[in-house]
Amino acid sequence: MIFGISRRRVASFEEPVKKLGSKRGSIDLFWKGTLVVEQKSRGRDLDMAYSQAVDYFHGLKEEELLKYVLVSDFARFRLYDLDEQTTHEFKLEELPQHVDCFGFISGYQKRTYKDEDEVNIRVAEKMGQLHDALLNSGYDGHDLEVFLVRLVYCLFADDTGIFDAKGDFGAPGDRQEVKR
Repeated sequence: MIFGISRRRVASFEEPVKKLGSKRGSIDLFWKGTLVVEQKSRGRDLDMAYSQAVDYFHGLKEEELLKYVLVSDFARFRLYDLDEQTTHEFKLEELPQHVDCFGFISGYQKRTYKDEDEVNIRVAEKMGQLHDALLNSGYDGHDLEVFLVRLVYCLFADDTGIFDAKGDFGAPGDRQEVKR
C-alpha cells in the first residue's frame, strides 16, 4: 500500500503484452494510462530496462498509454515523466527526498503556468483605467469594487453564451447580428 492506495486497486503485475513482431512480454507492473515499472537485478543496466519498458508501448491500446516509466535495480530508481520529458534518478536510500516525484500515485498533478495571453493583459489594463476613471469621478469604496466585479462577471458570462445575444458586452466591432 502506498499513499493509502492498494496496488490491486490500480495496477497489475506481470501483465502480458504483445511486442513488435511476434514477440510477447510481460510488464513487471502496469497501471493503465499512468505507469509502467520494469525491475532488474541489482547492478543491471537501467538504460536497457527503459528500452524494454518502451518496447511494450506497441502492444498497448491508445487509452492505456502512460505518462511515467519507472525502472529500478532495487538499489537505484529512475523515473521518466514522458509528458514533461524529465528524468529523476536516485538511490534507494534517497527515496524519502524524492517522494514528491511520485505524487501522481495519490492523484496530485503538476500544473504548469504560462504567461498571460496578450488579450488578458489588455483587458486588465482597461479595467484598471476604468477603475481609476470612476474613482476620479467620485465613485469609490465598496460600491466601486462591487460594480467592477459584476462587470467582469458579465464579460465572462457573455463569452459563455449565458445572455440571449452573443456580444452584448463585447467591443462594438465584435457585435454579431442576432435574429430573434
